[in-house]
Amino acid sequence: MADELIIKDLHVNVEDKEIIKGLSLTIRRGETHVIMGPNGSGKSTLSNTIMGHPRYTVTAGDIIWQGESILDLPADRRARRGLFLAFQYPMEVPGVSASNFLRTALTNIRKGDQAPTITPDNLGEIGDGSGGNQAKVGGDGANIDRSKRQTLIPPKEFRTILKSKLSLLQMDEKFTKRYLNDGFSGGEKKRMEVLQMAVLSPKIAFLDEPDSGLDIDAIRIVGEGVSKLKGPDMGIVVITHQQRILNYLDVDFVHVMMQGYLVKSGGKELVKEIEERGYGWIREEAGLAAGAEEDA
Repeated sequence: MADELIIKDLHVNVEDKEIIKGLSLTIRRGETHVIMGPNGSGKSTLSNTIMGHPRYTVTAGDIIWQGESILDLPADRRARRGLFLAFQYPMEVPGVSASNFLRTALTNIRKGDQAPTITPDNLGEIGDGSGGNQAKVGGDGANIDRSKRQTLIPPKEFRTILKSKLSLLQMDEKFTKRYLNDGFSGGEKKRMEVLQMAVLSPKIAFLDEPDSGLDIDAIRIVGEGVSKLKGPDMGIVVITHQQRILNYLDVDFVHVMMQGYLVKSGGKELVKEIEERGYGWIREEAGLAAGAEEDA
């Protein structure tokens, strides 16, 4: 079974408006792809559609992962099969520590399609495998019947994994004891997304504007973190419209999206050309009208 993600002639609507208009792309494990383009060109729509966000409707085409269409799979099942999305605006989850969230998520990834669906509302209902019938969990100390809860990865094993990833990314363990993204700065939220990627070890990871809103130092920290995770077992897709974070990554392919189309592909040299010349020449080359981008 080939570990490649094949996007075939994909058409996507949002509220009856077509945003992606026949896009095809293949991404393999071990490759680093960059998707660039003006705001509103459909970049975030593409990543959210691949991950199964219900707001986006596929009207034609297919998304094939490991030889099978995943269009009918919900987002959590896609994640359990090795796909990952680091959000542009990560969700805050008060009352759930980052460590508990990561342990729960890793348990579900390992259990694959046998794992129950996890939502922010039921994170506290996940057991720790320590026995007994009830335990106090969550910020309100509510009693949960442990017989209805799944067994998590043993604490010692999880701590070993977590500490190794924290060390790799040069992050303090105190970071994981805080509530997930609650009160985090923009840079801290992005680093938390990179830590999730490190712990979960996806086969293909999408990073939606990991440099958005970050200062120079934060971009360097995030970029170096992502670079440390790259290897033959993980494909990475970075969605951005800035060059700076790419200075820290070994990029294989660069793609440009405009008005819902993938209009140009090349190597890392394409990034420099865009930096020097902007997008106008690519738009003209593709025969698209100027100023037609909209929120996507």
